[in-house]
Amino acid sequence: MSELFLGHPFIAPVIELARQAGEVILPYWRADVAVTSKADDSPVTAADLAAHHLILAGLTALDPSIPVLSEEDADIDQSVRASWQRWWLVDPLDGTKEFIAGSEEFTVNVALIENGRVVFGVVSMPTSGRCYFGGAGLGAWRSDVNEAPKQIQVRETPAAGEAFTVVASRRHTSPEQERLLDGLSAGLGELKLANIGSSLKFCLLAEGSADCYPRLAPTSQWDTAAAQGVLEGAGGEVLELSGEPFSYPARASLLNPFFLALPAKAAWRERLLTLARS
Repeated sequence: MSELFLGHPFIAPVIELARQAGEVILPYWRADVAVTSKADDSPVTAADLAAHHLILAGLTALDPSIPVLSEEDADIDQSVRASWQRWWLVDPLDGTKEFIAGSEEFTVNVALIENGRVVFGVVSMPTSGRCYFGGAGLGAWRSDVNEAPKQIQVRETPAAGEAFTVVASRRHTSPEQERLLDGLSAGLGELKLANIGSSLKFCLLAEGSADCYPRLAPTSQWDTAAAQGVLEGAGGEVLELSGEPFSYPARASLLNPFFLALPAKAAWRERLLTLARS
């Protein structure tokens, strides 16, 4: 498998690290794990922390010169982060609410960032062993247990007879997002909504199973970076509502602005941007 990854030497070891993180998460899954609340009222479990410590140790061993920003160790002052040129952005367990509820829709997310842009991302599913990985200019792949990695690609239009599919969050929406969906439906016909948790929303687009993921509700940097890398490697893009590429500068807040994820060559791109701004 390593021959695929000559474009970046860190991808293969990060895939293995994400797999190992999944192994330390699974004993807590559907095991009545204790849940505590962080300062922002988001939940955290022993599984989140176990995965965090494993990934932190592994990334530090891979290259100790590259700093790590993890959801479970995010209290790093902006003045420090502003000096970082290259850094890891990690969500050790993305979809903690899904994990607590017993759903399979949680992931391990690891992205390498350079100058605010995603170099590559790895999104691993502990329950199935499936892994998505890729980056702009590197391509994107989906790997399943005991199968060779399969290169994936966005679709520019739905297949004949198939509805335009919009990915939505199971737990988060907003009036702005509902208006955008209404506008898309008016121009493209009845929409099919694909509801799925965690960063898998981006991965549905990357593998050509969906067409658009508008997010006009809050997310944090670690929620999106790894899967953005996969989508960009598959021929997609993530945009701010201004139309600018979605990036990860050292802002004081680690919350993301609203964004749109879509195929880079979609014919309806400008319509989507117009609707999002209205």
